[in-house]
Amino acid sequence: MANYLPFEEPICVIEEEILKAKEIETNSGVSTTKMVKDLERKLKNTREDIFKNLTPWQRVQLSRHPDRPYTLDYIDALTGGDFVELHGDRNVKDDKAMVGGFGSIDGQSVMFVGQQKGTNTKQRQYRNFGMPNPEGYRKALRLFRLAEKFNKPIVTLIDTPGAFPGLEAEERGQGEAIARNIYEMMNLKVPVICIIIGEGASGGALGIGVGDKIIMLENSWYSVISPENCSTILWRSWDFKKEAAEALKLTSTDMKNLKIVDEIIKEPIGGAHRFREETFANVKKNIQKHLAKLQKMDPVKRVEKRIEKFCEMGVYNGK
Repeated sequence: MANYLPFEEPICVIEEEILKAKEIETNSGVSTTKMVKDLERKLKNTREDIFKNLTPWQRVQLSRHPDRPYTLDYIDALTGGDFVELHGDRNVKDDKAMVGGFGSIDGQSVMFVGQQKGTNTKQRQYRNFGMPNPEGYRKALRLFRLAEKFNKPIVTLIDTPGAFPGLEAEERGQGEAIARNIYEMMNLKVPVICIIIGEGASGGALGIGVGDKIIMLENSWYSVISPENCSTILWRSWDFKKEAAEALKLTSTDMKNLKIVDEIIKEPIGGAHRFREETFANVKKNIQKHLAKLQKMDPVKRVEKRIEKFCEMGVYNGK
């Protein structure tokens, strides 16, 4: 059974009416074809009306939708199952919140790395809710270096509420691991494409978020802090999360306007959680387009351009 967010309730009502109309025809033999067509037209119009006027908070909710595809879903769709997952940071352990390995897109070998959330309660605990420990970022770095060694492009898929904030993570050097990744990714000699597919929160996202092209799905978000935590700090309550989402300018449109990201991948009207295959196809087309251009560039020039890109994102006063 599909899950519906509060603002999707009108869609839910119409879809239930369509199902009932089809059941009537099946059980009684009375034709409901015209009724179903009218309802489907109404459904299309209702969906368009809702999704063309989404608020920042509603986009945050969509990015967390339980039916939204996660990193391994994208990898499986992009590679057609031709994916070999690699494990471990060769130091502490294998972090299940960070996944990565080689796969191929239409014959082109690619190193995929991304955060993975769970699809049910047991899986969410197993994946630590998509919040990597330091060993997750060190595993990612090991895979980045492996890709560079074999001259294979890198695609990162970002979807995390943040790096794990536990005491043990701090003891093992969470901050250092993320900072090291940022430094190393800036200098990788192979093409790097970073795609925010859901939540892009804080350093947890930045730890695998430095690339030649930074791309966001339309209903994802990217920010230094989540709306709930921002609300807690500023208003001492989670009740102002909607206002915080508005103030943080965290939507894909905001990020594009601020020149933090290079491109937005449009989602089908209704969201990636309702139209998975179409979303996968859009992401695949985008990756292929950018890889074709990036691979033609001289590696040294590509690194220089990547560094310039990030240096232009902020303002520095040397005085």
